Amino acid sequence: MIVAGKVLGTFSAPEGVSGMPRPRAESLKMVAGYGIEGDKYAGGPEYKTVMIVGDLPYKMAKEELGVEMEEGSLGENILLDFDPHEFAPGTLFRIGKAKIQIVDSCTLCKHLAVFHPKLPRLIRDRRGLYCRIISDGEIRIGDTVLWEGREL
Repeated sequence: MIVAGKVLGTFSAPEGVSGMPRPRAESLKMVAGYGIEGDKYAGGPEYKTVMIVGDLPYKMAKEELGVEMEEGSLGENILLDFDPHEFAPGTLFRIGKAKIQIVDSCTLCKHLAVFHPKLPRLIRDRRGLYCRIISDGEIRIGDTVLWEGREL
């Protein structure tokens, strides 16, 4: 296993909560085949229950558009200190005892235009990645993210 980076933030949207930024969570309890315990998207399509985002789109928004967004504004569950888009679908990460797998890129979200009209296009290739949970575990801010290779 190789260290890919660290967790900068954890976020979850409980039932009845909508809009962005997603509420910050002290930790995330990952449940394989279900999602994040207590999150309104848990139990939905397995491949869309977790979204990871690197800190790069936040930096791009600030540097190129002068827009400072609160973490969680991209709808992520896990904010990372590296760019997960450098890894292909099928990539496995271990964070704490949990293991997640990149499944697909998140689509461009027009609601991001509320921050700046040019933001959706600027970060379209860094918007986030959907992951499925392979094994249960808790994820906390500061946890090391280990790259475990790729599996299709």
